[in-house]
Amino acid sequence: MEVDETNIRSTKVDKALELDIDVGNLMASDPNELQIRSLRQNPGAYLKSLARDNTQLLLNKVWTLPFERVDDVIIAKLPPPAYLLPREKPVPKVKSLTKWQAYAKEKGIVKRKKTKLVWDEIVNAWVPRFGYKRAAAEHEKDWVLEVPQNADPYEDQFEKKSEVKSERVAKNELQRLKNIARSRKVVLPSTGLVPKEKQSKNELHQAMHVAKKATASLGKFQEKLPKEKPLKGNGKKRKFEPVNQEAGIEKTKNLEVLEKILRKKPKMNLEKAVGTEIRRENHEGQDDDDRPRKGAKRGKDKVHKNSRLNKGPTGKGGFKKGPAGKGSYGKGRESVRSKPKRKGKH
Repeated sequence: MEVDETNIRSTKVDKALELDIDVGNLMASDPNELQIRSLRQNPGAYLKSLARDNTQLLLNKVWTLPFERVDDVIIAKLPPPAYLLPREKPVPKVKSLTKWQAYAKEKGIVKRKKTKLVWDEIVNAWVPRFGYKRAAAEHEKDWVLEVPQNADPYEDQFEKKSEVKSERVAKNELQRLKNIARSRKVVLPSTGLVPKEKQSKNELHQAMHVAKKATASLGKFQEKLPKEKPLKGNGKKRKFEPVNQEAGIEKTKNLEVLEKILRKKPKMNLEKAVGTEIRRENHEGQDDDDRPRKGAKRGKDKVHKNSRLNKGPTGKGGFKKGPAGKGSYGKGRESVRSKPKRKGKH
């Protein structure tokens, strides 16, 4: 490509006033006055020529700095900036360290850069450590799983492995949320009670019991408040028998278990059985009394089934007058009122 030498301008630029140049920010400020006539006649060409001259002066200043050559590239070392340029947005705050980062900093653990691919001897190929195509490699490698020695032979080991992985992912997500809460200075209780502006009665009751059990004795020696109610749904701690027992106690318990297994007839509660039989007989007798009497007249002489009289042990009617003068059956029967007589001519 041929270059037109007539259009090449010199690197030397003359200005009435020297430019104020900040090499650290690569910034040049021109204090000279603008030529209003040239600007009005041809503004585009004038501004282009002015920008070219000022840029040339800035680059001339850059070439005076110390430089070095790296891979056939010349690199200049810029000095610190002299001007404090205003920012559009505030300076970002330094992120607080996560729990692991703080631990690594305290113990002096340095993060080493690892390769993206790792050689897998089982698959016999380069497999990514994480991300894309990692799941396919794991599925190809774990196409069969060995059942542990003490595990259930009918248990699905693939499902168990996926559950362990999901629990690990959930744990990492919980830890990430805790790191965010710690960076925002949000206090999270370890017992699972989330703080709110207004706590309900049940939440305060539960928080009180949790605080009482936060002692070495699990609240055994904590004093109770007056009219304090026990916490619902708290459950009881299971009590296990001691491993070492006397021979007689262990023998007695084993014999009781054996007797329950070999017993053919179930245990019978005689009092309950007798009471059930008496209630059944009384119920059958009451059903017999409720049957309609043969030859009962209709109309005035019609007898209501609830007003019939049972014959007592003496052969007479069991109907007797109560303390108020009203008719009633004997003990165990309902009160029955007699039908009032109709006044008037018959």
